[in-house]
Amino acid sequence: MPELLFLWTDLLLWLLVLLTLAFIRYASRRRHLREPWQRVFRSPMAVGAAVVLAAFITIGLLDSIHFHSGEESANPGEVLSLFDTLVKPLREQQEKSYSAPFATTLYAREMVTQPDGGTERIYPRLKYGGAHLEDPAQKYSDIGAIIAIGAAQALLLWLLVVALLGFWKRSRSDAQQSPSPRPSPGGRGGIVTHWLSVLRRSNDDTDNFPWPVLVWTMLILFILIFVSARLSLDYHILGTDKVGEDVFYQALKSIRTGLVLGTLTTLVMLPAAILMGVMAGYFRGWVDDVIQYLYTTLNSIPGVLLIAAAVLMLQVYMDNNAADFSTTIERADMRLLFLCIILGVTSWTGLCRMLRGEALKIRELDYVQASQAFGVSSFRIMMRHLVPNVMHIVLITVVLDFSGLVLAEAVLAYINIGVDPSTNSWGNMINSARLEMAREPIVWWSLSAAFAFMFALVLAANLFSDVVRDAFDPRLRGKS
Repeated sequence: MPELLFLWTDLLLWLLVLLTLAFIRYASRRRHLREPWQRVFRSPMAVGAAVVLAAFITIGLLDSIHFHSGEESANPGEVLSLFDTLVKPLREQQEKSYSAPFATTLYAREMVTQPDGGTERIYPRLKYGGAHLEDPAQKYSDIGAIIAIGAAQALLLWLLVVALLGFWKRSRSDAQQSPSPRPSPGGRGGIVTHWLSVLRRSNDDTDNFPWPVLVWTMLILFILIFVSARLSLDYHILGTDKVGEDVFYQALKSIRTGLVLGTLTTLVMLPAAILMGVMAGYFRGWVDDVIQYLYTTLNSIPGVLLIAAAVLMLQVYMDNNAADFSTTIERADMRLLFLCIILGVTSWTGLCRMLRGEALKIRELDYVQASQAFGVSSFRIMMRHLVPNVMHIVLITVVLDFSGLVLAEAVLAYINIGVDPSTNSWGNMINSARLEMAREPIVWWSLSAAFAFMFALVLAANLFSDVVRDAFDPRLRGKS
């Protein structure tokens, strides 16, 4: 039987999911938080970006459930994730060396002994990529057929989702209608009307939710998922690396690393930034001076040098205490967690400075002065009056910093102070591509795959964060 393995980053990531669900429940009951989020999800750009982010988050969470493989596995005791079991062919179909995307042969020639005893320098056939083809010339027609089948399956699933959304909209609108002599739209015509309202936006929509953007983005996403899943069973759609591992599998596994660095760093940063920023602005005096001195001193230290020193210290500790880390993945997970902590320690100062300035302004307002006059404790004033009124700055900073943290991992890995080399990450893929780009012929697909996945995640996060900023910033909200 497989045995669950609880990594620190897994536990913290799922804790963050629970905190997010708790915040959704909390915000849904408070109008000042509910209305800005309603404005966010009335934006077509935000809804389209949210669908893409949901796909990345789903992969990251599936890859955050680890367990030791059972005795029936080829490698008993091997640490796998739930995502690894879902993409088992990608993980196990390993070639000898480099192969280009959708190739049926290796990327470099090799000396092969012929049946007559002679030798010839040829491109050997791949062990898995295109192995089902008798003639490699049939590759393009076979790929076309696989794409057609995958697109048809995606379309069927999409039509089912559209039908369910149409039924849900109809039942929701019927439930919201007040009893009146006028009959509610029912029958086949009413259902078709709600289906059409999901596919195209009309002036009759009362909720102002961009349903067409949601469903058409889902269609594109379904097609990409189904087509990629079917093609990856027979081909290496993004090629293989130096040791023959599938690059598409590496890019998918790197999603979790990007999400961990973008989210857990925020979890480390927020408590210190909110507490110190609000305290500095509210108490002023020597408390303000100490906090300002602290973040000014920290800002004067180059962040890269601080991160490098911390990572090297951790490396020395793990080398001296190797018995504390029973598996390679636990060792790599500790380094990833420590990198999140260091990035959080070095990135809270900007938010702290903004919250200090906002707290200085809020403490002079009449209701805060009245609370002080009535003898309300300083802690209660900060929790009830200051922190809720600076949360729009916190939310804006969190969503905007996510993209920067994802990109920071690529930069740190490029100078060899990022995540562990055994960890799948886009930074490690880019770092390993340095030598590949100098080969002749050039190996370009590892760098391109890392760039494409990172670009999709960062672009979706930036588009979503722009809408969140406009919805929560009172100045921008007033202009709109």
